Amino acid sequence: MPFTIASLVRFEEDIKKSRFEAIAVPVENEQAVKDFLEANKDLTTTHQCWAWKIGHQVRFNDDGEPSGTAGRPILATIEGNELTNVLVLVNRWYGGIKLGTGGLVRAYGGCAGQCLLLAEKIELIEKKKVEFQCQFNEWAIFQYELNSQNIEFEEQYGADGVQVNALLQVHQIEPLALKIQDVTRGREQLKVMEEPADD
Repeated sequence: MPFTIASLVRFEEDIKKSRFEAIAVPVENEQAVKDFLEANKDLTTTHQCWAWKIGHQVRFNDDGEPSGTAGRPILATIEGNELTNVLVLVNRWYGGIKLGTGGLVRAYGGCAGQCLLLAEKIELIEKKKVEFQCQFNEWAIFQYELNSQNIEFEEQYGADGVQVNALLQVHQIEPLALKIQDVTRGREQLKVMEEPADD
């Protein structure tokens, strides 16, 4: 089961006079990554290295450190903790002593790892997009059902009824499908859209 982190966490340590600060944050999509990195640009740092993983997508950045010494070790700690939908940014303020490539890998990976140990892990619940149609007189029943389970939905009114798009947790799909068959006496079916939902 994939996990993400509940909220933003920070960890700081000094290694041979360089100060390292790791910030881990949950992210839903690439735009959230860009927004966070933009908001946390710090011109006082020597390097701002980061890595993120969202589903099967991964990216990392060494920000001027020798290739493979910063972004990749940060990503390795995210994957080692079996996390997804997470961005870890590690800021470094250079203190005058070179760490060497092995030292950098340990510093960036270690700082990111310590930061993630502080985070509360939560299960990432997979959601799927679904759609169904119903008649106007049936809509109140479904509206009540969706609201009572805190399901996100949008409805569109057409000439011949209501078209509903919703975002369901996997375990909610079958009960709703049965409810739709029951209420519409088998006239309508719940359609599960194939592409995974972004959020």
